[in-house]
Amino acid sequence: MWDPQQYLAFDDHRARPFFDLVARVRAETPRRVVDLGCGPGNLTAALAQRWPEATLEALDSSPEMVAAARERGIDAKTGDVVDWRPSADTDVVVSNAVLQWVPEHRELLAGWARELPAGAWIAFQVPGNFDAPSHRAIRELAGREQWQDRLAPAGLLEPRAVLDPEGYAALLTTAGCTVDAWETTYLQRLEGEDPVLEWVTGTTLTPVRTVLEDPDWAEFRRQLAPLLSAAYPRHPDGSTWLPFRRVFTVARTAC
Repeated sequence: MWDPQQYLAFDDHRARPFFDLVARVRAETPRRVVDLGCGPGNLTAALAQRWPEATLEALDSSPEMVAAARERGIDAKTGDVVDWRPSADTDVVVSNAVLQWVPEHRELLAGWARELPAGAWIAFQVPGNFDAPSHRAIRELAGREQWQDRLAPAGLLEPRAVLDPEGYAALLTTAGCTVDAWETTYLQRLEGEDPVLEWVTGTTLTPVRTVLEDPDWAEFRRQLAPLLSAAYPRHPDGSTWLPFRRVFTVARTAC
C-alpha cells in the first residue's frame, strides 16, 4: 500500500530528478502526454502546465495515489503499466521512478518504441542505488530468519533489474530511437530523527508495509533504524547526507 503523505514528505528532493528529466524532452505541441506512475499527481500537474493544450493521461497502480491525484484535479486512472498501450496520438510518455518495479520493463520500452507514432518521446528515470548502504541494510534485515519467509516474496532480497545508461541507450537505439541517456548522483541533505528510515519508508519499504501487520511493521522499522543510522551518520549540524543515484533516458522515435 502506497502512502501519498509519506511519499510527499520529501517531495522537493524527489521532484528534482523529474524536472531534470522532463527538461530534456523537446516536444513543442504534443497531442497527448502520458504520465505512467503518476503517484499523487503533484508532478503530473507540472506536465499539464508545460503542455496545456495536450490531452493529459495519468495512470498509477495504487488506488491511494490515484485518489490523491484526483484531489489535485488530475483525471488519473488506476491501472498497471504492464497493460498500458499508447494511443495513436501519444506524443510524450513520462515515467518517473516507476519502471524499476516492473521486471519486464525492458520489453515494454522496446514495444512502446515500436508502437508510438513517429517523433514521439519516451522519458523515464529509475534509481541506480540498489547496491547503496540503505538497500543492503534492508536486504540484510529482510533475509534474517525472523523475516525471510514473509519478506522474500516482497522481492527485497535481490536488487532490481535496472540497466545503466549505456544499457538503456543500446536497448532503445536498437528499437530505432535517438537516445540521450545519463546518470546523476544527487546528495540529499536530510534532517530529523532517523531521516533515511523515513525516506525509504515512502518508497523502498512499501512492499514490506504491504505484507506485515502493524506490530511487525513497527518492529521491522525498529530493527532497521540503527542499521541505517550507522550507514548514514548524523553530522554535528544535525544533517544527514544521502547519496541518491538516478539513471535517466530520453528517447525519440524515428521521424
